[in-house]
Amino acid sequence: MAPAPAYSTPTDAAGGTSASALGSASVLGSASVLGPGSGSAFGTFGELLQGALPHPQGDFLVTFPLARWATARFHPSPGRRDVQVRPAHKAKSRRVAEAVLAALGTADGGLLEVAGDLPEGKGLASSSADLVATVRAVGAAHGREFTPAETEDFLRGIEPADGVMYDEIVAFHHREVRLGRRLGVLPPLTVVAHDEGGQVDTVAHNRGARAIDAADREEYALLLDRLTDAVARGDLQEVGAVATRSAEMNAHRRRRAGFAELHALCREVDGLGLVLAHSGTMLGVLLEANDPALAGKTEHIRAGCAALGGEVSVHRSLGADDSWSPTAAPAHPTELEI
Repeated sequence: MAPAPAYSTPTDAAGGTSASALGSASVLGSASVLGPGSGSAFGTFGELLQGALPHPQGDFLVTFPLARWATARFHPSPGRRDVQVRPAHKAKSRRVAEAVLAALGTADGGLLEVAGDLPEGKGLASSSADLVATVRAVGAAHGREFTPAETEDFLRGIEPADGVMYDEIVAFHHREVRLGRRLGVLPPLTVVAHDEGGQVDTVAHNRGARAIDAADREEYALLLDRLTDAVARGDLQEVGAVATRSAEMNAHRRRRAGFAELHALCREVDGLGLVLAHSGTMLGVLLEANDPALAGKTEHIRAGCAALGGEVSVHRSLGADDSWSPTAAPAHPTELEI
């Protein structure tokens, strides 16, 4: 197996202004207003892997990009000193919009509209997607495009974040909001998911998470290497095996409703594995999107989840030929028709 990139090595410094310069209006210069700007960012279906590596600040996750988006539209208002956000509870999006405007060297505010089809508190990276879409929208309104590394700087300090500013699968230090490793892309996959209900606050979850011991940290490092190699080779069976092991390890630390039932259903339909929203409410069975028996397998999982209560939904991951960050995100139904 080829050695993976070192976690301490910056991998996204090229292109645009350096991350250390974002706070300096003198570097970026005064922004020119072009008119309303739009941005989008995909969500993730939980994580293919989440844990901690055997070194300080080793907490990480591996994104599983989903074909569902958050969208933002920013309307600049010259002479206005604040940012108004709709809906009003998107306070974190307002804060990141203000940070972008300050970095652009403008004292003008505006109206920020945030929308999309990512439910909140479910583990689909809705908050991170909102923030990244906002950075892109405010930048677009002023004729600026930010690199993923610059976007990380805007999000850092607001909340732990997923790596949805990168248009591929990445290992990401969510607490530090820093890229760990680029893994690449996979063919589109289907997830048949059970939602146990309720919501999980990401900030509170990360604050209260139990420490991971040394033995588990060593296993997580091995799993990350396995997953890195599997994505590079397009080995979907190995991807599913690593995702399942991550879900199993998480289940020892946090009880998941329906875990045993979903695990059994996955075996019954010969699924690739389980994929978990580690800080959310969803657990899904991972299937190949081009499986000729997909419809039957989906219905079998639906029927098997009936006794669990909650909701069952079907999702599609982003693949190599997809548009990952469209200017105007396409409308997707809450649930795919299979």
